[in-house]
Amino acid sequence: MFSVVAAQVAGGPTTEASVQGGIACELVHLGSLYHDDVMDESTQRRSVETVNAKWGNLQAILAGDFLLARASEIAASLGTEVAALLARTIGRLCEGQIEELRHTYNIARPVESYLSSIGGKTASLYSTSARIGGLVSGFTPAVVDALTEFGDAYGMVFQIVDDMLDISSTDAELGKPAGHDMVEGVYTYPVLHTLASGGVPARELADLLGKPLSSIEKDKALSIVRTNGGVEAAIGLAETYVDKAEQACDRLPNSAASVALRRASGALLDSVRR
Repeated sequence: MFSVVAAQVAGGPTTEASVQGGIACELVHLGSLYHDDVMDESTQRRSVETVNAKWGNLQAILAGDFLLARASEIAASLGTEVAALLARTIGRLCEGQIEELRHTYNIARPVESYLSSIGGKTASLYSTSARIGGLVSGFTPAVVDALTEFGDAYGMVFQIVDDMLDISSTDAELGKPAGHDMVEGVYTYPVLHTLASGGVPARELADLLGKPLSSIEKDKALSIVRTNGGVEAAIGLAETYVDKAEQACDRLPNSAASVALRRASGALLDSVRR
């Protein structure tokens, strides 16, 4: 969607090249999810069985590799600049995952590590999608860069919101087990904020974390984070990226597509405020 809408910010129609660019990004996304589910040993995604749960890790890894290969083939058909951009994005996905793995079960994980990880694992895909839409449409470097900055900021909002939902939502609402990140030792911003806030709740949470959690321990940890400002702090962090996304859109041509993009990040954050 971002590739297609980005291609329309100058007021013209979408192009087949922007559609193909969006498909390439979506295939990278899906391929990375297949691999991510293997690493996390996830059994559900979007309320259905994961590929690894249904057919096994080997099949999931090969399917993920195939999707990445098809994405690269499509990107190559759009020119060397798009192909190189997609290759760099796949590298950033890997770097983001490595950064996350470096701090698994680390209750002293720096916030900078969290931001670096989600910047690679999530925001890079959004920024690349928007940038491809601008590149294949022949926009000026200034417009392409503004689209890229918008996509990056939106991606940060998206992942922060997703991490909040892992804490604040039920299993049924998520379509997968709530609190899964904490169980896997991935401590996101709501958890890091609670750990850094001090006092009895922070100490109780620190005593629980640093190792795999039982079901009872997970429920207790979720309760601590939910009731001690972790989610609210994450909303505040997301707001800073909403501002960045809107500022980037202010540099785009005046069009219906630009207005839609400018509203997108705020609408996303508002969806978890209600």
